[in-house]
Amino acid sequence: MLTAMVCGAVVFPGLFCSFRKILKHIFRQWSDADIVSVSERLLSAIHACLATAAGAIIVSSCRDVMTDSHWLVNNFTLFGAPYMAFDLYAMYLSHYHTERVRGSSTAPSSHSLHAVWAFLVKEWMLVLHHTALLLIFMPITLFFRRGLGDFFIGCLFTTELSTPFVSTGKILIQLRLDNTRLHRINGFFVLLTFFTCRILVFPFMYYMYGRQFGIPLHKVAFHLPLQCNVGNLVILAPQIYWFILLLRKANRLYQRQRRQQGDKDKTKAD
Repeated sequence: MLTAMVCGAVVFPGLFCSFRKILKHIFRQWSDADIVSVSERLLSAIHACLATAAGAIIVSSCRDVMTDSHWLVNNFTLFGAPYMAFDLYAMYLSHYHTERVRGSSTAPSSHSLHAVWAFLVKEWMLVLHHTALLLIFMPITLFFRRGLGDFFIGCLFTTELSTPFVSTGKILIQLRLDNTRLHRINGFFVLLTFFTCRILVFPFMYYMYGRQFGIPLHKVAFHLPLQCNVGNLVILAPQIYWFILLLRKANRLYQRQRRQQGDKDKTKAD
């Protein structure tokens, strides 16, 4: 299993460095902030696709939701751990270069504890998410499950399905394609996949557990240990928060496009 972690430690930093070199060669007019930001998004999309594929394989292979096991669970957890650690660094680089390009009064002039602290304050929820996956989710998956529940770990892997669409949306904005039909279609899939795979997946897991043991969905929670329900709530809560933010952003974009269309129609009428 150590081999999987070593592979992850080579693959993800290698991809990030490769993306930076390729993008810098193709988009010579881009700033370091643009290049690092897009490279980090591409890396996130690739990891998310791999996680979703692994999750789908695990879920489809486990007939018994509690006792069936799959080798991908532990191996992909170890393979993805270096990504979680490295992505924190990549997000910090993106924040650092973006603040420097903006030239705000609080922008860091060089890498320092102040620059790191500014990043932690601004992106505290994403940092907490990555840290929790490394320090809580990974040990539980590898050591404390006693080989049970691979099906549910596979379900949690599939929550990454929305990430490629989120990353694509940000890349389209970077390419100044945010007013295109492609961006609107991508936004629809962001909302659809996020709601389906990050929110509905939790009642789905409860339903599958209840179906196997003959328990109605509304009673499943009472048959599970308290720590299972609390753990699910801890994971679900930020997903609901992020989904609300996505809905607000989608509404702002919709209202802006309506105003722009109204202005165009008014200009034609005049």
